[in-house]
Amino acid sequence: MSVRIRSDLEKLPAYVAGRTVPGSVKLASNEVSAGPLPSVVEAITRAAHDVHRYPDMAATELVATLAERLEVTTDRIAVGCGSVALCQQIVQATCEPGDEVVFPWRSFEAYPILTRVAGAEEVRVPLTPEQELDLEAMLRAITPATRVVFVCTPNNPTGTSLRREDLEAFLRRVPSEVVVVLDEAYREFVTDPEAPDGVELTRQRDNVVSLRTFSKAYGLAGLRVGYAVGAPEIITALRKVYIPFSVNAVAQRAAVASLSATTELERRCAEIATERTRVREALLELGYEVPPSEANFVWLPLGEGSAAFDEHCAEHRVVVRAFAGDGVRITIGSPEENDALLKAAASFR
Repeated sequence: MSVRIRSDLEKLPAYVAGRTVPGSVKLASNEVSAGPLPSVVEAITRAAHDVHRYPDMAATELVATLAERLEVTTDRIAVGCGSVALCQQIVQATCEPGDEVVFPWRSFEAYPILTRVAGAEEVRVPLTPEQELDLEAMLRAITPATRVVFVCTPNNPTGTSLRREDLEAFLRRVPSEVVVVLDEAYREFVTDPEAPDGVELTRQRDNVVSLRTFSKAYGLAGLRVGYAVGAPEIITALRKVYIPFSVNAVAQRAAVASLSATTELERRCAEIATERTRVREALLELGYEVPPSEANFVWLPLGEGSAAFDEHCAEHRVVVRAFAGDGVRITIGSPEENDALLKAAASFR
């Protein structure tokens, strides 16, 4: 074959999605098992009748609805094909070859992939022994070449969340020319009153961007829609590297409808938080180490035992997400699904 492909792609790590195994309980991808919010399903059905038309590339109605909900102007909001697409757009808009992107590790596994695709250099900062983001170490990792710092809170896959006071102190020390991306994909599941609100922080600092998604709590993972909130200058840059029509019409309608289903969303998130506490306490009683989680999953830092636990759960028809050598992430599902997980975990010990 004579076609020339970038040589560095051979070394690019592949994104590994959670497995789906027919007949097994899937607790591997942080999806909500209940699906879309009930009142949103009708909006999705109606939108299907118009898929012969191109979607509104500016997502005008969704942006306006978000702006009203978040009490910001529309020039401070960009939408994307899930928050991961917005991560990519931020790196593309800010980095040139040789620039640096700092992020905690382990964290969202797309960060190193998106960094390398843009030709930038990745700077991984290890978590603390408590599986939390090490903000002091992240500050030390910033150099004149740093263009972006990803801060995932609650962190995927460990579930740990930063406190508002600690994050604000961190932001005060980050150079103003460095973009700090607060990846808040799991914000709706947070119950800690001291956890930060990224959207509020974007009002205070022009170099801060908050990313959120409809994939998790809202149950729209299959439709791919997320949004960014930040200074108009950053949002304008994101829109310049946006792939035309990437947020489809059905996704836009579903997202708008989801924003009107506040009571349903709050009920769902409260139920998941209750199950999260139950599952964590049960795992602790079984002798597992389980960091406190503010997301819709829990983390078992099993190290080299991660693969064995993963295989054991699979044998018991429960699919979890193992990160080789580090740990296992377990999505909080329905009570029945969680019971199946706990039964498998008990027999592993």
